[in-house]
Amino acid sequence: MPFEKGQSGNPAGRRQGSRNKVTLAIEEMLDGEAEVLTRKVIDLAKAGDMVALRLCLDRIVPPRKDRPVTFNLPTLEIAADAAKSSAIIVQAVASGELTPSEAADLSKVLDSFARTLEAADFEKRLAKLEQVIENRKSHIK
Repeated sequence: MPFEKGQSGNPAGRRQGSRNKVTLAIEEMLDGEAEVLTRKVIDLAKAGDMVALRLCLDRIVPPRKDRPVTFNLPTLEIAADAAKSSAIIVQAVASGELTPSEAADLSKVLDSFARTLEAADFEKRLAKLEQVIENRKSHIK
């Protein structure tokens, strides 16, 4: 009997903590082999196997995901500040002070700031217009 459209056979979803059967089978096969496998990878890396070497190095010094960027920008209060900051970021990339990816991340923050300012400004202007309309309606009555 098929399930009704839009209805799951298990509405609660997979039980918390349950594991994939393939993962469990692989773990069972590898159980007790970690030391032997690790030694083999180390030996291969020492012998010049670049894949094994990368695997070992990735465990010793994992690739850097993200780091704090210490960078001075002017105080952001108005949209024009975001434009000035963008120019400073571009200059920092050109001089090597920031990497292009760091600059891209900072630019996203500036873009979000500018859009937030635009939304707040729009809301303020709309409220003002609504107040003017309300005042005109009250004078007409």
